[in-house]
Amino acid sequence: MRKLKDLESVGKAVIEDLKLLEITNVEELAKHNAQDLYDQLIIKTGKKHCICMLDTLKAAVEQAKDPNLNPEKKKWFYWSKVRKSKQ
Repeated sequence: MRKLKDLESVGKAVIEDLKLLEITNVEELAKHNAQDLYDQLIIKTGKKHCICMLDTLKAAVEQAKDPNLNPEKKKWFYWSKVRKSKQ
C-alpha cells in the first residue's frame, strides 16, 4: 500500500498541506483534482501559494491515480512545463 511520502515530489510540507485539506492517504488523493486542491488550500490558509504548488499537487494526484505513471510525469516541473504551454 502506497503512502503519501512514497510519492515523488511530495515532501513533509506538502503532506502537511494535504492534511490541512483532510487528505491523509493516496486513495483519498486519487479522488481529487489538483486545481481544486490548490484553490481549497488558498481558502484554508487565507494566502496565495506559489503556483509551483499547483504543479506539485498535479504530480501527486496523477501518481495517486496511476501507480505506473511515466517517471517524468512524477516530477512537479513536468507539470509546470505543461501548465506554461497552455498559457
